Amino acid sequence: MLRIQDIVYRAAGRPLLDRASLSVNDGERVGLVGRNGSGKTTLLRLIAGELQPDGGEIALTGRRRVGRVAQEAPGGPESLIETVLAADRERGALLAEAEHCREPQRIAEIHERLATIRADSAPARAARVLAGLGFDEAAQQGPCRALSGGWRMRVALAALLFAEPDVLLLDEPTNHLDLEATLWLEGFLRNYRGMLILVSHDRDLLNKVAEKIAHLESGKLTLYAGNYDRFERTRREHLERQSALQARQQEQRRRIQAFVDRFRYKASKARQAQSRLKALARMEPIAAVVESRTTSFAFPTPDNLAPPLLSADGVAVGYGDGPTVLSNLGFRLDPEDRVALLGANGNGKSTLIRLIAGRLAPRTGRLTRARKLKVGYFAQDQAEELDLAATPLLLMARALPKANETVLRAQLGRFGFGADHAELRVAKLSGGEKARLLFALATRDAPQMLLLDEPTNHLDVDAREALVQAINDFAGAVVLVSHDPHLIELTADRLWLVADGGVTPFDGDLDDYRRVVLERGRAARRQSRTAAGGNGESRRKERRKAGAEARAAVAHLRRAARDAEARLAKLSAERSRIETRLGDAAIYDRPGDEVQALQIRFAELEQEIGAAEEAWLEAQSKIEAATQARDAD
Repeated sequence: MLRIQDIVYRAAGRPLLDRASLSVNDGERVGLVGRNGSGKTTLLRLIAGELQPDGGEIALTGRRRVGRVAQEAPGGPESLIETVLAADRERGALLAEAEHCREPQRIAEIHERLATIRADSAPARAARVLAGLGFDEAAQQGPCRALSGGWRMRVALAALLFAEPDVLLLDEPTNHLDLEATLWLEGFLRNYRGMLILVSHDRDLLNKVAEKIAHLESGKLTLYAGNYDRFERTRREHLERQSALQARQQEQRRRIQAFVDRFRYKASKARQAQSRLKALARMEPIAAVVESRTTSFAFPTPDNLAPPLLSADGVAVGYGDGPTVLSNLGFRLDPEDRVALLGANGNGKSTLIRLIAGRLAPRTGRLTRARKLKVGYFAQDQAEELDLAATPLLLMARALPKANETVLRAQLGRFGFGADHAELRVAKLSGGEKARLLFALATRDAPQMLLLDEPTNHLDVDAREALVQAINDFAGAVVLVSHDPHLIELTADRLWLVADGGVTPFDGDLDDYRRVVLERGRAARRQSRTAAGGNGESRRKERRKAGAEARAAVAHLRRAARDAEARLAKLSAERSRIETRLGDAAIYDRPGDEVQALQIRFAELEQEIGAAEEAWLEAQSKIEAATQARDAD
């Protein structure tokens, strides 16, 4: 169990956490939410022991391994599979000791422990995690240093998930993932057996993984039962009740004050007035509901252009002298089109976006643009190219050299940059503020087409909702790449699948695509097991053995469930008999000791029945978890 008791933490003199408390039980999956800058990452670092609180206590019962993604992404010559396997330090240490140990008893202990931690299946488990995060078998054998920063962070995440710490701390784990890897991660976390604390702005992930939501606001932690949608509904109802109570109290205070003001100096009412003054002083004020400042986006309205805005006929595209990435492209984009691009990272989604943006020229075929077409291009990696010494106002002035200051500030104001923020150095802006600055720069000249490549990274939930609204209000065309299913479902009218070197319309919705991705993953696992299984007979033996092991793994749990169920039936029957006797008036004519004994036994039965129910529920829960884990494999 994790217990956070009245912790205080200050950053640059500002209290991020102010006597915050939270308890999380083993095996619980908790989503940690709050606005950007509220202290969520700081809280994870405190739990991990990377920071020390200024006050209060963080305690973990027993010996618990706490895991968090390493801040330094792996970049050495080691292969991906070696890097992930190295995350299980106990396994590595035992294997190294086994090579040199000569003491028979110690050798037996080592091998017994290796069997307990499933060391023999570790390479297969590591490969499954890497495959789920988008690395095929060839990539798994390659060195980490050959990868870009985003892919290295995937390896770091894979290493953490493979290590299976008792307390898993994840901070925006989907930021470097595509939709396919996000769907795999969602299933992995749903079946995770340890404690999970997940910081995410991905509403879908929180809805499908979290059992509870811890809300961090004004330095305090409030725990809500249920997923994110339920949290949002419960909190809204609480705020509405608090607002109504505060209004009612204000009216009551007004009436009491009016009575006092009227009768304070009237002899016949003076005593009543004094009494009401005391009541007014004793009245504990109910805090007014102060709504947090909400993020707003407003894309400028473009000039109308006749369709199509852009069309491609037999187009092929690639980079420099390298191989062709996409070929035989044929499509058109009209005003008010809403298109989301699907497909795993590396299939060419960003290449297609750059082609449409005019940053890549066609190698063959014809790409036709409407005259006077203006395109706004948002790419998350552009944040790395911002001049950190400049201000948003200066960057906008560079982008619109002929515009006056009023126009510049108006464009920044569309994306939440008021007078003060417009003149802050970019280096002092948060990740979410830099993203909003990129939106302001991308739409500075009112484009007829918006190209959004992973626009939600670093945006909190409220900012994502504001982006949904802005896209739906925009009068031009939108082409979107995102790992956020919520954003795609609420904004896209059409889905295009980028795969196998081409682009085709996807006939279905996002749920259909989820099923395709999951089935593809299952097929790949089946193929992998088939390839490793040798001939047909050995594969059948492997399946029979796996089935027997799976049945054996839950056999004791099924026995425990049956025993608890039988005990529950026996105790319930005894309770019914005693309840019937206590309900008979004649029993109270008998000696008092007999009635007292029945009442004591009835109370004992209540406790024993509760314990039997708990045992039955625990066994059933473990059976279900084991079954889900087996199905996931």
